[in-house]
Amino acid sequence: MTVLCKIYRSMNKTDCYLYVPHEKDLEDVPEPLLKHLGKLETAMTLQLTPERKLAQADVNEVLAQLDEQGYYLQMASTADEYMQIIRERNEKL
Repeated sequence: MTVLCKIYRSMNKTDCYLYVPHEKDLEDVPEPLLKHLGKLETAMTLQLTPERKLAQADVNEVLAQLDEQGYYLQMASTADEYMQIIRERNEKL
């Protein structure tokens, strides 16, 4: 599987990147997510293949998410992972 992918950087959320298929661009990204990310700036365009290495994401996971939902959201790891756990717990209350 090879996907030409456009990557956006969120100007509101530090270290937040949104990967989308180049031909569809933002068409499959839910409106609430776009609002949450705020202004987006194009960071780069990449050709993704299972063999390609990505610095902060597993390329196979990115490809799977692009195929299944039409986008992949990369968030900063470390502190944000902890905040994601807290957010998930709060949503279950």
